[in-house]
Formats: sequence, C-alpha cells, structure tokens
Amino acid sequence: MSVGLVALLDDVAAIARGAAASLDKVGAGVAQAGAKAAGVVVDDAAVTPAYVNAFTPERELPVIARIARGSLVNKLVILLPLALGLSAFLPWAIMPLLMLGGLFLCYEGAEKLMEALGAEHHGETVEDGPQDAVAFEQARVKGAVRTDLILSAEIMAIALGEVAARPVAEQAVILSLVGIGITVAVYGVVGLLVKLDDIGLHLVQRGGAVATPLGRALVLGTPYVLSLLGVLGMAAMLWVGGGILLHGAESLGFGAAAHWQHEAAHHVEAIAGAAAGWLTGAALAGVLGVVAGFVVVGLLHGVPALFKRQA
Repeated sequence: MSVGLVALLDDVAAIARGAAASLDKVGAGVAQAGAKAAGVVVDDAAVTPAYVNAFTPERELPVIARIARGSLVNKLVILLPLALGLSAFLPWAIMPLLMLGGLFLCYEGAEKLMEALGAEHHGETVEDGPQDAVAFEQARVKGAVRTDLILSAEIMAIALGEVAARPVAEQAVILSLVGIGITVAVYGVVGLLVKLDDIGLHLVQRGGAVATPLGRALVLGTPYVLSLLGVLGMAAMLWVGGGILLHGAESLGFGAAAHWQHEAAHHVEAIAGAAAGWLTGAALAGVLGVVAGFVVVGLLHGVPALFKRQA
C-alpha cells in the first residue's frame, strides 16, 4: 500500500473520530438543553388544547398540524437566528425581550381569566356560532402560534443558556434538534389528548370485556380532561409569564421579589415536600402574572374605552 494511501486513510479515520466526538458532544448538549427546557414543555402542552377543542373531530388533527408547523417556523426560522444573533452581538437584549414576551403571556392569561369570570369575550368564540368557519379556524391557529412563539422563546433561551459556551455551529445544531424534538413531543401529546374520545368510541364499537368499559370511560372523561387542560393552560400562561418577569427582574438587579419567592418555596418544600414547594413558587409567580396581566388588560381595553366614553 502506498504511503499516500496510508496517509489518506489516516486522515479519513481522524475525520471520522472527530465527527463521532462532535456527535457525542451534540447529543450531550441536546440532552442537557432539553432537560432544562422540560418545564416549559409541560406548560406548552397544557396551553395548546384550548385552541383546538372548539373544532369538529375531522378538523382537530389538521388544526394541530397547522399549529405544529407554525411552532417549527417559530423555533427554526424566527427564534433560532434571533437567539444566535443576540447571543453573539446583543446578549444584554435577550432578557428584556423575554420579559416583553412574559408580559404578553400575562395579558393573555388575565384576559382568559376575566372571560371565565364573566367579562366580555374579546374576539369570536365557538359559542357565538361563527359565520365563517375558515376565518374562525385561521384566527384560532394564529392565536395558538402567537402564544407558542412566547413559550418557544423561553424554551430556546433556556436551551441557549445551557450551550452558550459551545461554538456557534454546534449551538445551532443543538437548538435545532431541541426545537424539533420538543415540537414533535408537545403536539404529539396534544393530538393524542384531543382524540381520546374518538379512541374511546372506537373501543366501544369494537366491544369486549375490557375495551367497552375503557372506551366508555374515555368518551365520558375526555370533555372533563380537556376542560381541566383549559384551566391549566390559562394558569400556565400566568405562572410562566410571572416567572419570566421575576427572573428577568432578578437578572437586571431587582431581585427582592424573586428572592422572596424562592425563600417561600424552599420553606414550604422543607415542611411539605418538593411538590408543595414547586406549587408555592408557581402560585406566587402566577399572582404576579395576574397583577401584571390585569394592568396590561386595563391599559389595552380600559383606557381606550374610557376615552371613547369621554368623546
């Protein structure tokens, strides 16, 4: 074998070893970043069904697919280049932008809370019997994708924080894989949740000692599950939004509220366990989310209405 061929094979082997090492690093980075973002994934999965449960069964999965495509565009086309650019050139701007997104989540959650308490609904709802089904679906998809943008921004920011020390190309690959994996997981779960009643109906029609009672339980229980998820989705907007505001204020040097929240959560955790501690921290963040959301709702709806009455 010639010396040139031996050298070439050595080069190929070196490249292969380097590629394998890079893949190992990327895999570790994806696992690390994905684990850190897992908490927001739960919130995302709780929020989304509220946008889907207004449709007929044959439109549920197509609507979820449209929202999932919008989520991928959010993560890979909008947020990924923005995150990498801000990380490289304007790292100080990431947190203020996230706080604006958190404020928007607080506004959305507070508006839904007010509507649940009997306030006037904003925009067309399924109870109104929409005249244009296509326009109604388009509006619901846009609303879901808009909310997903904020939740995805937090996911990408958390993931970016875990891989900020890596080369830019490696960051891009890791964030892309995290974004795709989380989107598939979230909307796969959402698709399963909204089709539970159809699965139950199929089991009832199939018959059997186990299938029939299980199918009936799914058919009867799915509306309650989706209603519960609607409440959890509204709460998730408020506690995630409030949590973003607390964390952002802390990172900007105003950490008193966040410190008090952490201390309260740790104190409850020491007495009643980790779950109770987490619920305490989430509840306190949610209270801030409600207050901030009501302020924004008042500014966006109350002030214009006041000026209109005066006019």
